[in-house]
Amino acid sequence: MTRLLVCDDQDLVRAGYVTILSSQLDFEVVGQAADGADAVEQARRLRPDVVIMDIRMPLLDGIEATRVLAGPDAAPDGPRVLVVTTFNLDEYVFEAIRAGASGFLLKDTPAEAMIEAVRTVAAGHALLAPEVTRNLIGHFGARLREDDHRAADVLAELTGREVDVLRLVAAGLSNPEIAAALFIGRETVKTHVSRILTKLGLRDRVHAVVLAHRIGLTAEKR
Repeated sequence: MTRLLVCDDQDLVRAGYVTILSSQLDFEVVGQAADGADAVEQARRLRPDVVIMDIRMPLLDGIEATRVLAGPDAAPDGPRVLVVTTFNLDEYVFEAIRAGASGFLLKDTPAEAMIEAVRTVAAGHALLAPEVTRNLIGHFGARLREDDHRAADVLAELTGREVDVLRLVAAGLSNPEIAAALFIGRETVKTHVSRILTKLGLRDRVHAVVLAHRIGLTAEKR
C-alpha cells in the first residue's frame, strides 16, 4: 500500500486529487495540507511514501517544503515528492526538481496519467520522460553550469563506463538507446544507472541528469 499526502491550497483541487487517488486499491491518502508548513509537519508525522506538492502555497511554498522533505539535508528515508504546476517548463518546476522533487505533473494531467505518475515515483523512478528532461534541463542548462564545480569529485567516483552512461543519460537517451550506443545489454545499462545513483547519492534519474548538466557532462543525442 502506497501512503500519500496531498498538498494544495485550493480546496477543490485537493479534493479532486484525493478522490482520484483514493479510488485505487494500492493507494491510501493519509493526509491533506493547504499550505507548505502544514505539509512538512504532516509529512514528518504521517510518514507518507509520496507527497503530491503544489508549488504555489501560503506560509511555505512548495519549493521550500520540497527542499525540507527531499533536499540534501532531508532524512534518507523521507518521502518522494511529486510537484504539480500550471505551466510546462515553469521555472518553479526547475527549482522544485533542484530542491529534491522526483518529477512533476501539470495540473490538467488526466486522472489515469496522474495515477501512473504517482506509482512511478513511489517505485523510485523519475517521472520525467527523456524528451521532457531534455527540454527542461536545456531551458535552464546555462544556469546549472554556472553554479556548481563538482566535476572532478563526481568523475572520480565513477568508472569510465559509468561516466559514458551518465553522459548519455544527460543527453536524454533511454536505456535501450544507451545500450545501442555503447554496444552493451539493456540490463547492463540498468545496472550502471543504479550504481551511478548509489555512488553519487542521487534519488533518481532526473537528479542524475541535473547533476550531469551542472558539471558540464553532456552529449548530443545520436
